[in-house]
Amino acid sequence: MTLHDRDRFPADTVFDRIGRAVCAAGCLPRKELYEAWEVARRARRLFRGGRVIDLAAGHGLLGQIMLILDDSSPAAIAVDRAQPASALRVHEALVAVWPRLAGRVTFVQEAIDAFAISASDVVVSSHACGRLTDVVIAQAAGAGARLAVLPCCHDFDACDTGGLEGWVDRALAIDVVRAARLQARGYRVWTQAIPAGITPKNRLLLAAPVRAAAVR
Repeated sequence: MTLHDRDRFPADTVFDRIGRAVCAAGCLPRKELYEAWEVARRARRLFRGGRVIDLAAGHGLLGQIMLILDDSSPAAIAVDRAQPASALRVHEALVAVWPRLAGRVTFVQEAIDAFAISASDVVVSSHACGRLTDVVIAQAAGAGARLAVLPCCHDFDACDTGGLEGWVDRALAIDVVRAARLQARGYRVWTQAIPAGITPKNRLLLAAPVRAAAVR
């Protein structure tokens, strides 16, 4: 999206203000904006506060929208093995509209399974491809952190279908197994979907340890 797309976002809503900021950055695909917004707003309906850890973050837009929607989170950390060169441009465009983001967003270039998660964190990830979704889930669950992940590009060789592919398609089987394993680890699970018009890979998995869900 570029400045030529600003007219798509004429309102004074939070979403349209984010849209205009992203257009000013001039480097973000439209799909990425809509995906990040849909994941963030659903996550924030359930999970307030906490440091936001955006894994396989790309431009880090999801984590920053989480801060915009809930200022009680102290910081967002965008973790990815390779940070896009334009990530700072997106951040600066958002800071120009929300100065309170300045100094609260950190970009970390390292493998997502190497980053230390705390129980009080909120772990988010939009379109973590293939087995990366399982790594995101393992990182969050290993620390007992809250989680919102939008799986993508299911890897039928590396991901577990649980033997359910005789009843449902393999991608759905993989996501069902992911949800069931989180429940077995003491998590409450919410299964939702973002609009299919944004992406056909639209199943959103949200989860929190039962103790955290009970005091939400």
